[in-house]
Amino acid sequence: MELYTNLREGEKGAWLSIGTYIILSALKLTIGYIGNSEALKADGLNNMTDIIASFAVLIGLRISQKPPDHNHHYGHLRAETVASLVASFIMATIGLQVLINAGKNLLHPVYETPSIWTAVVAGGSAVVMYMVYRYNLKLANRINSTAVKAVAYDNRSDALVSIGATIGILTAIFGLPILDSITAILVGVLIMKTAFTIFYEAVHTLTDGFNEEEVETLSVLVENVQGVLHLNDFKGRMHGNLMFVDLTIAVDPSLNVVESHRITEEIEKKIHNVKPFSEVFVHIEPYQLHLSEE
Repeated sequence: MELYTNLREGEKGAWLSIGTYIILSALKLTIGYIGNSEALKADGLNNMTDIIASFAVLIGLRISQKPPDHNHHYGHLRAETVASLVASFIMATIGLQVLINAGKNLLHPVYETPSIWTAVVAGGSAVVMYMVYRYNLKLANRINSTAVKAVAYDNRSDALVSIGATIGILTAIFGLPILDSITAILVGVLIMKTAFTIFYEAVHTLTDGFNEEEVETLSVLVENVQGVLHLNDFKGRMHGNLMFVDLTIAVDPSLNVVESHRITEEIEKKIHNVKPFSEVFVHIEPYQLHLSEE
């Protein structure tokens, strides 16, 4: 099934992030300690948590590939959303730790000018992470994966964090070392913000939240199908990267079963054309019943 093939392909994004984070975190922490940069060390700690978060997403992608069983009739696709939720908690924990350490350094400052190499490492890391972000975002959109998209958002946040660290380090080198610690605080804030964004999207999906714009777009699509006299009800929810759509439509009561079934097939076809990863369930009611209810 194409859906599960895409989930396996999504693992490439997680593995790419893990490999990149391992290399960058080791480099940043080493150069950060040697070169006396709190901002670069904070960035390195951020990347260490990203390793754990990416592993959580990888595990979620693996579990989501399991087929339906006796107590998971719809499969295990929500595992990747749960993985995104776990990743957000891990990121928030590290973001808080970075803020605490940076706050301590501001209260009890030790003014040491960072090495120019710390700025070089931070700037180079920003470029690398932006490239990884573009790859994972393109992959996430192609396979419609919330987990891989969460990884991509994390990659983008890391690129921004590294840019901020570069600016802070350069400013510290040119005479304002306290800005290195201030930049570390900004790094922590950015980490927390990204964690909250991923947390919100995961909770929204797990509580069956659905995009209102999707409802409006798909409703118009259904109403324009020949034979649909009225769209009585529309419900949608996400199950991992699979969209479930439940519809109740009113049709001419004189239609036979075959003719009514043709309408449902046309609705499914039109929705699948715009949302390939979807399951559509259509309930048919006679139009007179709809009028009597109003």
